[in-house]
Amino acid sequence: MTPDLLGYGAAVFTTAAFVPQALKSWSSRDLSGISLSMYSLFTLGVALWLAYGIALESWPIILANSITLALAGMVLALKISHLRRG
Repeated sequence: MTPDLLGYGAAVFTTAAFVPQALKSWSSRDLSGISLSMYSLFTLGVALWLAYGIALESWPIILANSITLALAGMVLALKISHLRRG
């Protein structure tokens, strides 16, 4: 198994694991159980992983973290919007 194939497999599973939370947050708009500090740190971490993947020109890292950053950013934006309405 090549390292890129292993990376793509990891990317599929870790990104897919995040999709249910993003969909639930989007559909229910109930973010009361979501930690703002956790999602802020998580989103920053994913952005840094994306930058790392770009620096390495590693497509598995770039693709997985681009998708996860979009999903995490959406959840974070919903949480901030929820707090402002609060």
